[in-house]
Amino acid sequence: MVVGATPLVDVVRWARAALAQAGGFELDVPDPDAATPVSAGAERRDAATLRSWRAWVDFAEVLGCRCHTHERLGPTLVRVRFSSLEAEAAWHGGTGGAERYDPTGAFAAVRKLEHPGFLVPLLEALERVRPPDGGRVLVLGCHRGDEIEALGWLDPPPRELAVTGVDRAAGALEQARERFPAARFVEADVNDLPEGLGRFHLVVAIDVLQSPQVDDKALLRRLVQRHLEPEATLLLGLPNSRFHGDEVVWGTRTRNYRASDLSLVVRDLAAYRRYLQQHGFVTHVGGRYDLLLGAWRRG
Repeated sequence: MVVGATPLVDVVRWARAALAQAGGFELDVPDPDAATPVSAGAERRDAATLRSWRAWVDFAEVLGCRCHTHERLGPTLVRVRFSSLEAEAAWHGGTGGAERYDPTGAFAAVRKLEHPGFLVPLLEALERVRPPDGGRVLVLGCHRGDEIEALGWLDPPPRELAVTGVDRAAGALEQARERFPAARFVEADVNDLPEGLGRFHLVVAIDVLQSPQVDDKALLRRLVQRHLEPEATLLLGLPNSRFHGDEVVWGTRTRNYRASDLSLVVRDLAAYRRYLQQHGFVTHVGGRYDLLLGAWRRG
């Protein structure tokens, strides 16, 4: 399809039909790099020239397809190919048991911190809840220790942290121990945290509370009442994405939903935030593919 001044709604309708019929399509579009940027007071340009590369990447994401490297057709025209995504990763439908965390499985190969949509919001959130030098940090559902590594990427990184990681998967904990030999790791279910675990200056729980087997409200109450120092901080992450092959797709859904439904996370997010505010915390919500709720008490 040649896209000149074609209204975007018509392009979307045509693209959906092409995806359903052939699994992909090509668009010949005005080269976004050849367009003169809009400046204050500039004359209004044709709508087609306003479509940036960011717009075409978003176009692919909302249609559930992959955007491939473009082919140049002329000084001001490029051809962009789009194709259907792979099937949703099978581990999304798992029960969250040990098989999901098999070190040789597909889930273990996911490296969220190599994706800017996960990494940058996480670093920003960790900066807001930064633990003090020498502080104690608890990471629930630590898996192979990515959140522990991210703490070391803060600028400057907190010094001499005493880190405890908790996970139910022995294979993942073996990797975490190899990566962070100075940390303490505990094999346990977050629903049944061991007595004597202690109190911490920062608790991090990314994509933990929404696990099917977790009593999220009870866990949050226990963290606040038993495992936080008086002026501690907390970072909770709620999943808001799905993986299709190596592509991440924004939006959460359950197995019985064909489309994403933000009510699945907004309800819980609001409940966690309300509970924390009732207990004297200031909160901030950010993130993209993980919704990140940071909380801290004013000193």
